[in-house]
Amino acid sequence: MPNNGKELEVKFYLSDLSALQARLEGLGAELVQPRTHEVNLRFDTPGLDLLHSDRLLRLRQDRAACITYKGPGGEQGGARLRQELEFTVGDFATAQAVLEALGYQVIMMYEKYRAVYRMPGNDALLVTLDEMPYGRFAEIEGPDGQSIQGAAEQLGLDWPARILDGYIILFERLKAGLGLAFRDLSFANFEGIDITPQALGVHLADE
Repeated sequence: MPNNGKELEVKFYLSDLSALQARLEGLGAELVQPRTHEVNLRFDTPGLDLLHSDRLLRLRQDRAACITYKGPGGEQGGARLRQELEFTVGDFATAQAVLEALGYQVIMMYEKYRAVYRMPGNDALLVTLDEMPYGRFAEIEGPDGQSIQGAAEQLGLDWPARILDGYIILFERLKAGLGLAFRDLSFANFEGIDITPQALGVHLADE
């Protein structure tokens, strides 16, 4: 969710998503988006020019269809900073056809379930609850690192356990470590596979 074309966020790996949801509701956080299934297609050139320059071009379908561009990542105030440009399109299939006509191709599909809350007292501070095929996460996005860290402390999350890597980087780490050969980050592909924090290279933030 862009903030003046910029995205500043951190992630946390969780053992209990429902407990964090209860804390959010207890604080009076506003439910912005109920639990919604997302399907994302990541596009690139045949030579993977976007991947090699740490950029992303994505088509997402949840309650609407959106195209997103993300620029190379950096760090600001202990959080991950990226340029993010996003707009809604009228039709998912047509948008995919346009991107493919321009020479881009789908290099992976990834999916998740996501709910979004707005923290009380700061409209720009959003907390997402993400169910990924390889685990449960919270993502806090805000205008500056100080407010993001403050929200994490309110929610009882361990700030040193924060994750600055994106979900796709975590997926690539799993593929390399576990020898996974599939392309897509889907629930079907991860069925029956036990994923540990060690395999992801992360620490639980809610213990």
